[in-house]
Amino acid sequence: MAKLVYSAITSLDGYTADEDGNFDWGAPDPEVFAFINDLERRFGTYLYGRRMYETMVYWETFDAGEDQPPYLRDFSALWRAAAKVVYSRTLEAVSSARTRIERAFDAEAVLRMKETAAQDLSVGGPDLAGQAMEAGLVDELHLFLTPLTVGGGKSTLPARFRSSLELLRVDRFEGGVVHLQYRIGE
Repeated sequence: MAKLVYSAITSLDGYTADEDGNFDWGAPDPEVFAFINDLERRFGTYLYGRRMYETMVYWETFDAGEDQPPYLRDFSALWRAAAKVVYSRTLEAVSSARTRIERAFDAEAVLRMKETAAQDLSVGGPDLAGQAMEAGLVDELHLFLTPLTVGGGKSTLPARFRSSLELLRVDRFEGGVVHLQYRIGE
């Protein structure tokens, strides 16, 4: 069975965006971006909420010319190659290839995707990831802790999420970012 993985760049105090909705403070440097690309290679499908999709669809039209750094060209190719499922009640149409809209999160449908997928799946965005975590569908967490605090905002993890976590990997980067990979227990 394929795994469902939630990856997030987060402040040290546990937020993916600050109180104003900004997340530019979490932009990965080239070293972290290249590492993220290596993690992304395992995913055949991305699950997004509308807001995350609207952020990520940038990569559909990104000019991946030779004048761009290799890590950006690499990510663009990885993103375009993956299937995308967008969960939204309001999005009228998608603007990327290999993308479909689902009007509501359906845990049973996601479980079926996991059972039939040839590659692992990624869930993006704390709201959708929270729904998947509460349904017991998320197998792994990849948290990229940035060396700053923002004091409030959009929480990385759902408020009532309780689980034992098994630490699988720790990676430290020159800019102070720390990557933590966890397996979610029962």
